[in-house]
Amino acid sequence: METKQSSKIYYKSDSTEWEKIDDYIDRQIVGYDESVMMVNVRFKKGGIGYKHKHPHIQVTYVAEGKFEVNIGEDISILKKGDSFFVPSNVLHGVECLEDGILVDVFSPFREDFIK
Repeated sequence: METKQSSKIYYKSDSTEWEKIDDYIDRQIVGYDESVMMVNVRFKKGGIGYKHKHPHIQVTYVAEGKFEVNIGEDISILKKGDSFFVPSNVLHGVECLEDGILVDVFSPFREDFIK
């Protein structure tokens, strides 16, 4: 069952569409309910997730590629297998240094991502 407050129980990558964000970034929502959401974000080299903040807690896993990650005043280069944590309302952003995919987990879910 899928509603605005929850997704399908099973996710199959070949049957879930990617949403184009801009020429460098696509987003794929893979599962959510009111308490948590997981999102794949595909970047081409040079893509920028501009600095922003939100009330959601965020944990991100670098599934592929290499990224410059800025959280608050801290900057770090992360590669496949690395991850980062963003507390609620902390300014953060990324720049893609090599084509890659980030797996974002938000709590609570990002209602603004649901159409």
